[in-house]
Amino acid sequence: MIKEVREVKENFVDNARKQILNEIKESIEVKKKAMNFCVPVAEAAYIMAEAIRGGRCVYFCGNGGSAADAQHLAAELVGRYKKNRRPFKAAALTVDTSILTAVANDMSYDEIFSRQLEGLAEEGDVLVAISTSGKSKNVLFALEVAKKKGMKSIGFVGGHKSAFEPYCDILLSVPSTNTPRIQETHIMWGHIICGLVEEWLCDD
Repeated sequence: MIKEVREVKENFVDNARKQILNEIKESIEVKKKAMNFCVPVAEAAYIMAEAIRGGRCVYFCGNGGSAADAQHLAAELVGRYKKNRRPFKAAALTVDTSILTAVANDMSYDEIFSRQLEGLAEEGDVLVAISTSGKSKNVLFALEVAKKKGMKSIGFVGGHKSAFEPYCDILLSVPSTNTPRIQETHIMWGHIICGLVEEWLCDD
């Protein structure tokens, strides 16, 4: 019995090791392709930095894992990324459960982000719209509101055909249709952008 358990474990570990290596290799390959996006990533950082410099706010939104990314990146700006510095003005539209559930219940889930932008955002603010599919209706509606308000918009999407493009000043499209690989690259680009914003806005 003990021998059987040990053999099962050894087989599991051996198979898991192969899967782990394949996942890491695939992630590396996608990130290598993402190196071709240096210019739009830098342009996205510039848009955010200039908005913050002018006292404007950067808003983030997304669903599921992209909601977590939205909150993560807003926290990097309000708190700190690498430098001890003043807080930058940023907010995730995914965190107020009373607003989210009220709008979803009384109006539509498709309006949970756009409704907030209508009430909070102003011309010159920035929206960072995150969606692995590039088709999320509530994120698309937020982009539509942002365009009407004269905001700048940055889209984070995957390799699928996206409905976001007409509404985005910068569209960062991960060269993959595999959701985990898209999410990993989104947060990498987001971290790079936060680092660039800090460098450009902080003297030390």
